[in-house]
Amino acid sequence: MEPILILWAVLITAAIAIVLALCLALANRYLKVEEDPRKEKLLELLPNANCGACGFPGCSGLADAIVEGKEKKVTRCAVIKKDKAQEIKDYLESTPDANGNTLKVEL
Repeated sequence: MEPILILWAVLITAAIAIVLALCLALANRYLKVEEDPRKEKLLELLPNANCGACGFPGCSGLADAIVEGKEKKVTRCAVIKKDKAQEIKDYLESTPDANGNTLKVEL
């Protein structure tokens, strides 16, 4: 095989890689989904049993539902202790989202 053919193949592959990398960088910048930072804190406070007894697919599903306002009762979690439930309630009622809204939840 001629060296010039190998060089062309390498150059074309590198050009394609650069174009695809630029597309990925632009997609990351403009198509990024911002997640509510309260969800991570809520996941830390939940017991992480992932039992599904609450009716959601694990603690992550319950945390999503609470942060999105679809679930109002923290004690929907069957294994959470009262002090942790109260801590979650206090946290959500005192910590605003990006728009400045807080969540009112029940125990």
